[in-house]
Amino acid sequence: MLGTSLARPLISKKQIEVAGREGAVAVAHGATGKGNDQVRFELSYYALNPNIRVVAPWKIPEFYKKYPGRTELLAYAEKYSIPVKASKEQPWSSDENLMHISFESGMLEDPWQAPLPEMFELSQSPKDAPVESQEILIEFLKGNPVAVDGEKFSPAKLLTYLNELGGQHGIGRIDMVESRFVGMKNRGVYETPGGTILHIAHRAMESITLNRGVINLKDSLMPRFAQLTYDGFWFSPEMEILLEMVKKTQEPVNGTVRLELYKGNCMVTGRKSPNSLYDEDMATMEADQGTYDPQDAIGFIKLHALPLRIQAGLKANSKT
Repeated sequence: MLGTSLARPLISKKQIEVAGREGAVAVAHGATGKGNDQVRFELSYYALNPNIRVVAPWKIPEFYKKYPGRTELLAYAEKYSIPVKASKEQPWSSDENLMHISFESGMLEDPWQAPLPEMFELSQSPKDAPVESQEILIEFLKGNPVAVDGEKFSPAKLLTYLNELGGQHGIGRIDMVESRFVGMKNRGVYETPGGTILHIAHRAMESITLNRGVINLKDSLMPRFAQLTYDGFWFSPEMEILLEMVKKTQEPVNGTVRLELYKGNCMVTGRKSPNSLYDEDMATMEADQGTYDPQDAIGFIKLHALPLRIQAGLKANSKT
């Protein structure tokens, strides 16, 4: 899940912009000294302003010795009437943006402890979701979702709408253990109704508009994109190259995907595109009026089998 990772470069960028506008020599963040966010914030700061000073209270000994953990900070917030969502009654922390809401720490630090039903904020349990499924259409233009059921939306409003819609159907709950960049493992629970719907729809749109080579190349690079984002290297040269590559692949990704939402599931039931590479005459298992000659496959398979046959021959000879 990259909802948190994607938000940090934007926050950092705006902090540096404000610092420059105000003539400030330092920026600050409240991330702990154990998590990924400290890395994401500070790598972004330095990429945008190599001379900026960083103030991180939870890495200052005078601070973290007095407030070593969330329990002490909750007590501090209560003493001085500082409003925070976490409490003794709800022992977990949350971080919300348009892409998702994440929950961690407190009771969730036990990887065997199931999340409490009252923890979730964006979605209802699939058990409580409507008994009737709902069909929706998502339209894409150059890889970007632009409309739902024929109604145009701005990116923010579209994601907000899909969060509401997916949440009603119990879509997008994820419980996982991550391997943090700093070395330790961490358990996180996420809700991303809109993100889940868009991911499934976008992959379906790509499947009909991109050829196999482009899909395979993009799929091989996406783990690298995810790792750079997760580790805080959004403003790195390699990320800039990856983003340009991805942008190029999305030029033909235009069309509409039909989905069915039902009790935690988001299922693709159709896709169409003016740039579709899908040829019904070629794909049919019925008579195809000569568009494909099965005998052509004989030489194709023999050529691809050549290294396998050579290897098999070597193995056979070694046994004699």
